[in-house]
Amino acid sequence: MILEKTYTNKVSLSHRKKFAQFFTPEPIAQKMVGWLLGNSELTTLLEPAFGLGVFSRLSLNRKKSIQITGFDVDPVIFETAKQNFSDLSNVNLFLEDYLFNDWNNKYDAIICNPPYFKFHDYENKKTLEEIKSKLKINLSGFTNIYTLFLLKSIYQLNENGRAAYIIPSEFLNSDYGKNVKDYLLKSNTLRHIIIFDFEENVFDDALTTSAIILLAKDNNHNKVHFSTITNIEQLNEISNIIKAYPNTIGKISINKKDINPNIKWRAYYQKQQNQKYKNLISFNSVVKVVRGIATGANDYFTFNIDKAKKNDIEESYLLPCITKSKDVNKPFFIKQDFDKLKSKGANIFLLNAGKKPTDASILNYLKIGEQNNIHEKYLTSKRTPWFLLENRPSSPIWVGVFNRNGIKFIRNEAGISNLTTFHCVYQVNNLFNKIDIDLLFAYLLTDVAEQIFNDNRREYGDGLKKFEPNDLNNALMLDLSILDKQTENIILNLYAQYRTSIINNVENKEFIESINEVFKKIYKK
Repeated sequence: MILEKTYTNKVSLSHRKKFAQFFTPEPIAQKMVGWLLGNSELTTLLEPAFGLGVFSRLSLNRKKSIQITGFDVDPVIFETAKQNFSDLSNVNLFLEDYLFNDWNNKYDAIICNPPYFKFHDYENKKTLEEIKSKLKINLSGFTNIYTLFLLKSIYQLNENGRAAYIIPSEFLNSDYGKNVKDYLLKSNTLRHIIIFDFEENVFDDALTTSAIILLAKDNNHNKVHFSTITNIEQLNEISNIIKAYPNTIGKISINKKDINPNIKWRAYYQKQQNQKYKNLISFNSVVKVVRGIATGANDYFTFNIDKAKKNDIEESYLLPCITKSKDVNKPFFIKQDFDKLKSKGANIFLLNAGKKPTDASILNYLKIGEQNNIHEKYLTSKRTPWFLLENRPSSPIWVGVFNRNGIKFIRNEAGISNLTTFHCVYQVNNLFNKIDIDLLFAYLLTDVAEQIFNDNRREYGDGLKKFEPNDLNNALMLDLSILDKQTENIILNLYAQYRTSIINNVENKEFIESINEVFKKIYKK
């Protein structure tokens, strides 16, 4: 891929990130092109996010007569690609947004590595309206742009046409992906999902776990196949999948009618850890998980002692609050930890002005905020008054949003509030399932709990995992109410010893390992 390498060396990383340009490795691109060429009627090919045209180049190497159409929105990469294909009359390139153009044309083959933007990194409202008006499908405002490319391409497939997409697999296990998956199933085009579960990234610069989506508009739509590729050496399996089609292809084949678009599809291609255990209940029958406080302007609303003094704001107008995950590095957060952060000058307060402040210093600081248009930001503009904090009482347990080294639960013994760097875990008022908070936390610290929660995680590549509040609310846990009093006391005694080791800065994980063994002995099938 000399062309891509030359471009990468010449064009800045910031420019490439602006247009979400991450090039498909040639070995993977070859496999995807192979899928398209399995259509003997192939005469027209669409590359919706053309870039430098790696898919088109590989396709033309194997079938020179293909009529190719390509779209891109970046003038820089477009000019490079145009020069490279200038002597080919059967390649037509357009410097236009694919999502708003070319709706009336159909193609025998569509192949794409679309841009990977988060919903807030592009103007998605008009795009969602365009897709809705054409496809009659309602999509969440959190929908990633790459799935919009995918949906439009399905709409543009000719009879017997094929499409191959390489995209992040996060939509398979996210809330916004439900309607996308529903459309994939109802379109009768989904044939195979190949998930890359590499330890290293498929793309050098992209923080993503990828999947290849193979689609076909033929009559072989009764089953959907799933495969997982864990290393580069297994890439040949994709070739075998393509050669075998339409025979049974894939390690896992599921009747389309049995696939539920409303659940995380990880359940179809990864073994669920909860199946190892008995006496499971839903986590939300015991607790409710909600996100932390969202200010809409952290730099403005967060304070340390020096900032408070500088603005002459009394501590009575400041809410003690953890604002950064790095400020909490132990599973127990006590008052002394907060005091240390305070003395170090950490931002561990939020402005808490109330509804109708009268204090002169507060009024002056609010005026500064308005002069800097803080009141016109997205979240602040939705609040009345704009500076009023969300009503979010401190929770006894926090849980980390992102993690690489395992889910992070914190026992908030200091009674401090938290920003969205953590989710809040509140006990629910359930007379029949009231669990001692320390017994619950002892469970949350174990490997057993983490294994079961991981069934509901989201993955973003490079080992990064995420839990949204409902990922946890809808997860399963062991039913701790079946434990007898003697077992409870054993667990709580081990837990107390572990807590002491943490407070004394001599962590002894053997106590948690012992608790883990107690749970495995009772609950493992």
